[in-house]
Amino acid sequence: MANITAALVKELRETTSAGMMDCKAALTETGGDLEAAVDWLRKKGLSKAAKKAGRVAAEGLVAVESSGKTATVVEVNSETDFVARNTDFQAFAREAAKVALNTDGSVEALEAAHFPGGSKNLKDTLTDLVATIGENMNIRRVAKLTVQDGVISSYVHGAVTDGLGRIGVLVALESKGDVEKLSTLGRGIAMHIAAMNPLAVDASGIDAGVLEREKAILLEKHQGKPANVQEKIIESGLKSYYKEVTLLDQVHVQDGSKTVGQALKEAEGQVGSPIQVIGYVRYALGEGIEKQESDFAAEVAAAAGGR
Repeated sequence: MANITAALVKELRETTSAGMMDCKAALTETGGDLEAAVDWLRKKGLSKAAKKAGRVAAEGLVAVESSGKTATVVEVNSETDFVARNTDFQAFAREAAKVALNTDGSVEALEAAHFPGGSKNLKDTLTDLVATIGENMNIRRVAKLTVQDGVISSYVHGAVTDGLGRIGVLVALESKGDVEKLSTLGRGIAMHIAAMNPLAVDASGIDAGVLEREKAILLEKHQGKPANVQEKIIESGLKSYYKEVTLLDQVHVQDGSKTVGQALKEAEGQVGSPIQVIGYVRYALGEGIEKQESDFAAEVAAAAGGR
């Protein structure tokens, strides 16, 4: 039987971040072979991670990263807010956003990309992190924006550290104007997007199905009126709707006297060139994920064998 020394156990633990007893068991099972023990723990970790994969992961972090005329935003989910404060989890989210700058902006490409400082891709690195931390985690979504001329401004709301928080926003401004002034303007618009959550840049970007539902609601409210009157009501109603849900028609949160579109038009004189919003992304942590609600009293009763 191989001599499993405390130094060997310590080395394996530092390499894998696995528990002391797991490291000792791995070395015992593999006859003290360090590399084989790493594989043994990896297999065990993968098994643990697979069991956690069914748990709802609606917490975590939104990471934002920018490099010149390209920027990305990535949502990495965990089961609890506690994990979002874990430095290893934060480091992973930050690196994921950086790596995304050189991908096509899809989750699949990001997961397959090499994770800096290691020999694995991001998907396998995250699987190892699941095994180490003990919670289900996943890269939920990623977006990438690029401009030819101009800037991509960003804003992170509820930041736990630089570039990481609960809401991440990117806004792409295409312009040949002053970059510094554009950046300041863009950050204000990004803050507006975080607060107001518009559906689209302008009316042309709203889904046709959404517009049909709005028209149906307006018609239902004004049943029995002549067709020409209904037509005017729908036209007026949609204009009001656009003011509520489209970025350029919304009243700017930083200046209630003008819309975002008007603020952009006025800024063109200061910037020295026309400005166009060519796109934006707003990720709010966990939005759209159905969280599991638990009955604590029922759980206690079940654990005690009650009904």
